Amino acid sequence: MDALSDVLKSVRLEGAVYLNAEFTAPWCIHAKFGLASVRARLAGAEHVVFFHFLTEGVCKVRLADSAEVLDAAAGDLVLFAREDKHLMGSDLHLAPVEAASLIAADAAAGGDFIRMRHGGGGAATRFVCGYLACSRSVCRPLLDALPRVLRIPIGDGPAAALLRELLRVGVRESSAARPGTESMLAKLSELMFVEAMRRYAESLPPEGKGWLAGVRDAHIGRALALLHGEPGRAWTVDELAREVALSRSALAERFAALVGEPPMQYLMRWRLALAAQTLRSGGDAIARVAERSGYESEAAFNRAFKREFGMPPAAWRKARPT
Repeated sequence: MDALSDVLKSVRLEGAVYLNAEFTAPWCIHAKFGLASVRARLAGAEHVVFFHFLTEGVCKVRLADSAEVLDAAAGDLVLFAREDKHLMGSDLHLAPVEAASLIAADAAAGGDFIRMRHGGGGAATRFVCGYLACSRSVCRPLLDALPRVLRIPIGDGPAAALLRELLRVGVRESSAARPGTESMLAKLSELMFVEAMRRYAESLPPEGKGWLAGVRDAHIGRALALLHGEPGRAWTVDELAREVALSRSALAERFAALVGEPPMQYLMRWRLALAAQTLRSGGDAIARVAERSGYESEAAFNRAFKREFGMPPAAWRKARPT
């Protein structure tokens, strides 16, 4: 069983928008891409991940509130898991230009939002950039496991060629208003994101901790896949331990050490995440959602849901993104 694939089945990306960008030295931009930036294109999005894939050249990247600088080159995917302000450029000591103004200027000049150009005319750096929208509640385990910014070397092999082609298709689809575009972009974004997460998980040190380290572990990855595959099952630690061929104590200890919480607490939070997604996307009665989430009473479900998301289920449903 491929644990990462099984777990990621539940992490459905809702859409994507891609654009081409070209910068020539010297250059430096300041950017923050989040929900407000994509609301017109991705109505209903709860969380946005932004990425840059370098197709040519080099650049430096750092978060606006950090001194750590990443060096990125052609074949690298730079991914921002949260709505963080960041700087990118050939020289980060230059006065930065706001990326939003470059998009606005392109639109005012009759552009279709899929191109961004800026710089002093020197060596060129080219990107394909994009947004991936997802359910914040369902993606929480994965998003919490990622650093605020990460560089993932894709390289020049067959997988890199496939990724480049997927991104080119994404750019073409983003600029077209054809039937099926939304579905096409969602599937493209899933393929790209899974490839990126697989490479990132493989790059983690053997002693690494966190959800992705758990997914990579033979026993804990199997346990996570089982919990995600059958979240409504009446799991116990004993039963889960038998399924993954570990003792009860070994599973409990290793699961908590890698994932950061006990198996049954993780399952409870995963069920609540699925419930949150159901409340936003469907019209099922709250009592029915509570029952499917493993709660014997609606009152107990309401209390647990409020602890997890800061508001009761009824308020969460009414507060759906617009």
